[in-house]
Amino acid sequence: MRYILLNLEAPLMAFGGETVDNYGVVRPFPAASMLTGLLANALGWRRVERARHQRLQDRLAFAARIDREPAGGAHMTDFQSVAITNTDRSWTTRGRPEGRGGGVYVNWLRYRDYFADMRVRAALRLEPAGEWPTLDDAAAALREPARPLFIGRKPCLPSAPLFAGFVEGDTALGAIVAAPMDAADIAGAAAVRLQWPGGESGGGADCVVTSREYMITDERNWVSGLHGGGRLVGEGTMPADRFAVAAPDAPDADGDAPNADADASAAMDAAAAASDAAGAPGEGTR
Repeated sequence: MRYILLNLEAPLMAFGGETVDNYGVVRPFPAASMLTGLLANALGWRRVERARHQRLQDRLAFAARIDREPAGGAHMTDFQSVAITNTDRSWTTRGRPEGRGGGVYVNWLRYRDYFADMRVRAALRLEPAGEWPTLDDAAAALREPARPLFIGRKPCLPSAPLFAGFVEGDTALGAIVAAPMDAADIAGAAAVRLQWPGGESGGGADCVVTSREYMITDERNWVSGLHGGGRLVGEGTMPADRFAVAAPDAPDADGDAPNADADASAAMDAAAAASDAAGAPGEGTR
């Protein structure tokens, strides 16, 4: 089976878990709702297109691995003290400010966790493969997104292109294990942490040691707008030296020889142009 390989890398990233009162925690792996919102935002969908978002999340299957985890996954907590009124306006990825209604909060205290200098790779597929949007549609949107993208929260801008090509695998776990790692990341870790859909172990991933299987609540009910619903996932590790080493400046899945500086410049140009586009931003976080 064919998978998109996502490169999630940024100075700060936030894979949100359950928010309790004013404390926004993070998980080490991306949520299904976050990846759904990321793809929808790249495709230019509006959040009011709830059925589209729901269908995209229902079709999504993915595995993820942590390529770089500084200080063993240590995270930072941002302490925020804010005053919010019903006349406030905030920026949007549509390039124009957006107002809000609702209540007034004075001296509202919030805590938001982030991972710093982390790199996570995800291999994702869409089922059925022939339904729109296809993997090719999603890949094209990631390469030239309709709007600027972020990883979890709006301040978490990617520091590298998100689309990292295609990879083959019998299962999501097999696909993420087959994707090569950078030599520096292999040298910096004894073992690599992975997460995959429950029931999709194996598939060429014989070196993976499963640590646990459990239910995770990382989906959104896009019709009601609330987070809910769970799915079974597995977690484990694999020795870093069992991964293939990525060749520097190797051609990508389309046969192009990537240039990091040129890609970064093109991404910034695309983001600047997209900031003037119409349409409400897709959901990019939990």
